[in-house]
Amino acid sequence: MTLPDTSWRKLVARVALVSAVLTLAFVFALPALAQGRPRMPKPNPDLPDAFRQVLPRGRIASVDRPRFVPATEADIPDDAWVLGVAEGGQAKAYSLNLLNHHEVVNDEIGGRPIAAVW
Repeated sequence: MTLPDTSWRKLVARVALVSAVLTLAFVFALPALAQGRPRMPKPNPDLPDAFRQVLPRGRIASVDRPRFVPATEADIPDDAWVLGVAEGGQAKAYSLNLLNHHEVVNDEIGGRPIAAVW
């Protein structure tokens, strides 16, 4: 069987070439992808059946040793929400925008270790 139109032949050849390239790329990338893929934990038998753990414990990075600036130098809007902590004559504020992404800040205030959690 012959294809009468040369543009049709070119299209078929391009589709075949792209398919072959994508298949080869997938075959060569698959082992690398499998090694770096995080593994989900086995379900905890103590949890109810309806509970599904989305992220394994410890997968959200905490902020350790945060750096602070005076409120007048802070690059956040005046109406931004913060979690404030005061202890031993010292006060600190943690941006809720930051805590929405990290959830935990390990810090120290008034000489005592704290965890600011959101």
